Amino acid sequence: MKKSTVAVAVALGLLAQQASAEGFIEDSKATLKLRNFYINTDNRDAGTKAAGAQSKQEEWGQGFQVDYTSGFTAGTVGFGLDAIALLGVRLDSGGGTNGATSTSYGGTVFPSKSNGKAVNDFSSLGVTAKAKFSQTELRYGTLMPKLPVISYNDGRLLPQTFEGGQVTSNEIKDLTLIAGQIEHVKGRNSSSNEQMSIGGANARTANSNKFVYAGGDYKINKDLLVQYYYGNLDKFYKQNFLGLVHNWAIGPGVLKSDLRYFNSKDDGRNGYDPAYYSSGNYQSLASGKGKVDNNLYSALFLYSVEGHTFGGGYQVSNGSSDFPWLNQGDGSSNYTITDSQIQKFGRAGERTWQARYSYDFAKVGVPGLTAGAVYLRGNNIDTYNASKVQTNDGATEWERDITVAYVVQEGALKNLGFMWKNAMWRNTIAGQRNQDENRVIVSYSIPLL
Repeated sequence: MKKSTVAVAVALGLLAQQASAEGFIEDSKATLKLRNFYINTDNRDAGTKAAGAQSKQEEWGQGFQVDYTSGFTAGTVGFGLDAIALLGVRLDSGGGTNGATSTSYGGTVFPSKSNGKAVNDFSSLGVTAKAKFSQTELRYGTLMPKLPVISYNDGRLLPQTFEGGQVTSNEIKDLTLIAGQIEHVKGRNSSSNEQMSIGGANARTANSNKFVYAGGDYKINKDLLVQYYYGNLDKFYKQNFLGLVHNWAIGPGVLKSDLRYFNSKDDGRNGYDPAYYSSGNYQSLASGKGKVDNNLYSALFLYSVEGHTFGGGYQVSNGSSDFPWLNQGDGSSNYTITDSQIQKFGRAGERTWQARYSYDFAKVGVPGLTAGAVYLRGNNIDTYNASKVQTNDGATEWERDITVAYVVQEGALKNLGFMWKNAMWRNTIAGQRNQDENRVIVSYSIPLL
């Protein structure tokens, strides 16, 4: 029996004895989240670039998510139980447009059958046992961390989840300490747990079941936060992160400064086994790939005033490899200022600047309506192929994202949300096709408890 199954069984036994205890039932909450998700991707330049992608990828589905959070039983050590139930139902995935390939785990939104067609539906259940002592909480089971070195993805019909254990401590005022170990990941288009990998490696054969992380956030004062985190994907990479977030009241608005630094190096087999190599810029290696070697620096500045937010940022990805993060190739997120709707902008040697603007229409009497746009441009991308031939010499890419969203604020349809996300990506990278993408999302939350 799996360790996680044993742990959950033990937790259930303890809770069965104490379920009537004060706090466990009284503080329980449950919410039904509905998400109707449509995505359409147009892969352009089919006649000039041989990337092998479909010219059109389109899927539409209805997602159901039930979140249950218990309170804690009474006593010096309190016990509790959380659960997340997920169901995705296919509404449309026209012939050959689901984005699945012979090497992928699934399509854009849904898992795929052996013939490449999308399944009719997919589901999963995640359970998390938890215990609390003073201001320290231990969780084991299904986790959805959102930290600088590990961050779950929620950009499709259903969210990505992880399996493992995490401890969070707030015993010291203004200091939050977090440590954990992840053993498996469940993709946003999957019902199955997978082991973890990185971009460039073959996730089906070169993977790991151990990701260890630790770090903390320290609030020096109400306007200044400093962070340090460490992450280690066994056999692949070790990563250190330093961050600083500062808010400064200037005139009628506030200037937010967000500074981030990642140092990533190889670990274990990534240092010598081509199956575990990262994508990057490696002239001397026959695979065109190599070990993790990356330093990523970034700065993002946002000025907010009267509903307007103006922003600008710059990021440098130094080293021979692309920026590494947990990535099975089936959709993932990382904690960079350039993690965008289509691309990440963290290729080896890449320099990226960005400009952004957003507006909250509550300032003009329309609460719940927001809109924003982001433009990113990266250059200095150099790569070599398996024949040691340079395929990119200072290649460039740019992306423009637009988001418009509205959430009903009151009445019978309170919390009903509408969102439209449009993105354009253009590039001069060998073997890559330009993309246009639209997403339409309708969401609604219903409290159950």
